[in-house]
Amino acid sequence: MVGLTEETHSNGASPREIIERFIRATADNAWDELADLYAPDVVIEIPFAPPGVPRRTEGRELLRERFKSVAGMRRFDKAELLALHETRDPEVVVAEWNVHGHVTGTGRSFTFSYIMVVRVRDGQILSSRDYSNPIDGAEAFDRLPQLFQALTDHASSN
Repeated sequence: MVGLTEETHSNGASPREIIERFIRATADNAWDELADLYAPDVVIEIPFAPPGVPRRTEGRELLRERFKSVAGMRRFDKAELLALHETRDPEVVVAEWNVHGHVTGTGRSFTFSYIMVVRVRDGQILSSRDYSNPIDGAEAFDRLPQLFQALTDHASSN
């Protein structure tokens, strides 16, 4: 079996290289560059999405729009790849990473931690399941009461 750093795809980019580019583009707030890492028909799933955030996004251009729509709300100062785990499927990696930044309206600093299960094919992200703690985002953007209300409403409807 060839390791992640050795295996390449048709455009010469391994899953590791794509994730490293993803981290750099995120740290640079380079939204077009970030969107270009995704396949045109990408599927992004966020199983623990907070209220107001879609649990599923299909298509690179829609993802590009989402990146740009929230760009003015926050600024990333640093992103760091903590670990990249190989799987038995050479197209799939699991990335653990943090992003540090601040809310533009308040200056409040934040750190968001993520785990992404990413499928890379032909040098592009074909799919991703993204996991993070919605409390961190709600706290950074002063939306804890709204998150609590949404959780309460959800619990009472079940």
